[in-house]
Amino acid sequence: MSVLLHSFGWQTRRSILAWVILACGHASAHDFKAGALLIDHPYATPTPPAASVGAVYFRTLKNTGQKGDRLLGARTPASASVEIHRSMMDGDVMRMRQVDSLALPAGAELRLRHGGELHLMLVGLVAPLKEGDRFPLWLRFELAGEREVSVWVQKPREGAAAHKH
Repeated sequence: MSVLLHSFGWQTRRSILAWVILACGHASAHDFKAGALLIDHPYATPTPPAASVGAVYFRTLKNTGQKGDRLLGARTPASASVEIHRSMMDGDVMRMRQVDSLALPAGAELRLRHGGELHLMLVGLVAPLKEGDRFPLWLRFELAGEREVSVWVQKPREGAAAHKH
């Protein structure tokens, strides 16, 4: 590649480099908007072959608007149903509980990360979630309506805790 680039003038090389940087930046961008809501990097972790449940996370859900909104539910062809889950301590045991909705107050930024308090539970997986796969997920918000996002299946970063499902 560098030999090929050296055959071009410096202005052409600079233009090619700028195009490559823009293309790579666009390819790695993975965020969506639904009204005033920013949905940053929806992802799921790979599951074992026989798993019947999985989880979807988000780097952040951010409400940039002046009014609060709520995540009411979600659906995907990757599972029979999707539930909003909150992890909480019950005595000495961490338990997951389904909640009806997730409040997104005006100006709030929520992190739904693996190992954290909140996530979407995929119940009745159609097939195992394999690293590198992508699948559609439709999120339903009270004010922002329904928004389709693309969920990327990826391994958690080193040192990050993961939910045990």
